[in-house]
Amino acid sequence: MLPLARRLLPRGRRPLHAGPPADPGVLATRLASRAVVRFRGPEAARFLNSLLTNDLLSQGAPASSQPQRYAPTPNAPARAPPPRYAALLTPQGRFLYDLFLYRPAPRSQMLDRTGSAPQAGEVEGGDGEVLADVDAAEVDELLACFKRYRLRSKVEIDNVSEEFLCWQRFGSDVAHAAPSTQEPEAQSIGWGQGSDHAAESSAQGNGHGWQWLKDPRLDILGYRGIFPADTIPPLVEADKEADERHYLLWRIENGVAEGSTEIPKGEAIPLEYNLAGLNAISFEKGCYIGQELIARTHHRGVIRKRLLPLKFVDENDQELEQAVAPGSDVVDDASGKKVGTVSTALGSRGMGLLRLEAALKENASLTISDNRDVRVKAIKPDWWPAEWTEVLGQQSAVA
Repeated sequence: MLPLARRLLPRGRRPLHAGPPADPGVLATRLASRAVVRFRGPEAARFLNSLLTNDLLSQGAPASSQPQRYAPTPNAPARAPPPRYAALLTPQGRFLYDLFLYRPAPRSQMLDRTGSAPQAGEVEGGDGEVLADVDAAEVDELLACFKRYRLRSKVEIDNVSEEFLCWQRFGSDVAHAAPSTQEPEAQSIGWGQGSDHAAESSAQGNGHGWQWLKDPRLDILGYRGIFPADTIPPLVEADKEADERHYLLWRIENGVAEGSTEIPKGEAIPLEYNLAGLNAISFEKGCYIGQELIARTHHRGVIRKRLLPLKFVDENDQELEQAVAPGSDVVDDASGKKVGTVSTALGSRGMGLLRLEAALKENASLTISDNRDVRVKAIKPDWWPAEWTEVLGQQSAVA
């Protein structure tokens, strides 16, 4: 099989870096599909917490076992709280928007632009500002939606995409070994048997408080961050800066949808698109918009359809490039019954919302309804909890 970078590259189009290595290992990409919205004010975090599916007020696991710093230093970035992944739903519990939420470190722990002094104007507890990484295609509608919910809340909502950019670091070599939050390239800085933690920290971020953070969804997705538009994030090598399609393929192969195109706005049921397994939903936080359907579906415990990675092949099991369009129906070749729909397609890979019983059964034979020469292989991702497919075994035993 061709390496990730080359499989994704259309003919006649060069990647951002010339001559990709046989195994890219680690790639970095600027996410042009994402925009940055700033929520600012004394009630910003509480305002978002009342609307979104995840708990933004709990502190989560400590970011480091090192003692808390009270003064910034040039070679160690301020430690911000872990980011959160969350969704805004309709009152009927259907998906609207997904958001990656960052609460910047206190300004007293961040250096100014000269790198010589702490920034001024700290907001106590960091509650005064939340940066959200959102779907760029929906940013105007998202802003209008949140402003309708604002009412008398003391929060300002602005599109700051000209000031900030979203980035992702991902690939086969970006792995996490608990409890460390550092990636291999950052851990390797130092000498002998030990690590220079100051240099390690400096490599992952900077004294201005902008840094790579673990993707809050899955370890295999790597690191994500919001960085000023006039800077290049640390650890981004020129020969490994890739087109965003590389990241899209990485997500497709791991069965992770993102944004209101891949997760149909106003239609998708979040649990069918695996948002609970992607740490987007808290079942303990209390009320939020659309909670009733989510809680009822979760406690009932039966989800018959889920988003799955797909591979498109011919009758000889050879991968077919650009043979399937999003929206194509997947059918059982034997019965002719519809199994689901392809939601995303790129090259020979895709994702689709399929009935688990039909898609994952032994010797399943799936095809595209309007092109029976294209066979579809549904793949169960390694990160799925076992209980998601245990129901299939129980149903088979009863049958």
